[in-house]
Amino acid sequence: MESKKLIYIADDEINICNIIKSFLTKEGYDVETFNDGRSILEAFNQKPADLLVIDIMMPEIDGFSLCSSIRQKSSVPIIIVSAKDTEPDKIAGLTLGSDDYLTKPFSPMELIARIKSIFRRIELERTKNDTIQEIRIGDIVINTDKKQAEFNGRNIGLTGMEFNLLYYLAQNKNKAISRGELLDKVWGFENYVETRATDDMIKRVRKKLADSGSSLKIETVWGFGFKVDEKG
Repeated sequence: MESKKLIYIADDEINICNIIKSFLTKEGYDVETFNDGRSILEAFNQKPADLLVIDIMMPEIDGFSLCSSIRQKSSVPIIIVSAKDTEPDKIAGLTLGSDDYLTKPFSPMELIARIKSIFRRIELERTKNDTIQEIRIGDIVINTDKKQAEFNGRNIGLTGMEFNLLYYLAQNKNKAISRGELLDKVWGFENYVETRATDDMIKRVRKKLADSGSSLKIETVWGFGFKVDEKG
């Protein structure tokens, strides 16, 4: 029997934590709540959760810094819930490695639907990865078991979302992929944010490829999206 998924919630508004916890507990999840960024980070270091729901404006460590810290060590799904609803805030959250961004006030049922969608996507990826362990594109080996991209046997240090982006491009090598398709397939949004979110992440992946010594290039298809070629 599959064990319950463990979800950590961090928000300095205790009422919001309690409401979210109540709904998620009814859905069969184990839930722990925290009221500042440092507490949830310390708890995660001791016992990693299966998913994090975090606010941006928190004492000790804010949500953006927390997301960045978590991404240095884990690809755990992160959903940001925040009253900060400007486009730059959403783009910042996504490019720092969050998997979703939900603005307050929001429906707890919508949050549950997004959480279930993320877990379904992870399970589908796991099923596919059981049959395909590696993808080679140019001089890069994409290891789906370790969720890392390697050059000459060395991990080039992609975050979870950066890995998913390169992996999707490699799966569709020699084919131009639109920004909208990347937002849908990598982030799970249908044109949810402005296209700079994909461009910013592409820049970071390009830099990590170049810094590693790889000759693999991610080409820009002007006015459309991006692609990688078989030859790298």
